[in-house]
Amino acid sequence: MQRTLVIFLKEPRPGRAKTRLGRAIGMTSAAWWFRHSAWALIRRIGHDPRWHTVLAVTPDAEGLASRIWPADLPRWPQGPGDLGARMARAFRAMPPGPVLIVGADIPALAARHIADGFRLLGRHDAILGPTPDGGYWMIGLKHGARAVPSRIFAAVRWSSPHALTDTVASLAPLGIGYGPMLADVDTEDDLARH
Repeated sequence: MQRTLVIFLKEPRPGRAKTRLGRAIGMTSAAWWFRHSAWALIRRIGHDPRWHTVLAVTPDAEGLASRIWPADLPRWPQGPGDLGARMARAFRAMPPGPVLIVGADIPALAARHIADGFRLLGRHDAILGPTPDGGYWMIGLKHGARAVPSRIFAAVRWSSPHALTDTVASLAPLGIGYGPMLADVDTEDDLARH
C-alpha cells in the first residue's frame, strides 16, 4: 500500500497566509516567513522515497498554477470550506493506504517525524501530532479514503485550544495514537521561540 504525505499550503501572498502573525509583524513579512518556511519543509520531507508527497494548495487556481512551489511534486486543490472540510476531502481523494496530512508552518518538522507517523499508523486507525496551543500539526488515517468517519471534523473549533479534543471526538470510534508535540507558528510569540 502506498504511503501518502499531504502538505497543506496557502499561496504565500500578503494578507492570505499567516494573517494572525501578519497582524503583529506585517502581512508582507508574515507571507515572506511562510514562503521560506514552507520551502524549507518541502526540501526536508517532500522528496523522501518512503512516501509519495502531494501538495494540497489554496486558492485552487492560483495554487495549481503557482511557480512558487516545486513543479516536480503533484498538486491537489483544497477546494472550498473550512479546514475540516478541506482535510476530509483530501483524505477521501488520496490513493488507498495510509495518509498523513501536515501543515507547512512547523519549523521543527523533520523526515523522522513523518516516518514515525507512518509507523504509528501501523498500530492505530488514526494519529494526531499535538501542538502546545491545543491544535495539531499532523493527522493521519491508516486506511485513507476507506476509513474516513462520516462525522470527521464535525463541530471542531478551529484556531482554538479545543481543536485537538474536538477532532478526537469526531474520529470516534477509531483507535487514536499520538505523535510528539511540535510547535506551529501562528503568532509573534511563536515566531520568537523559533
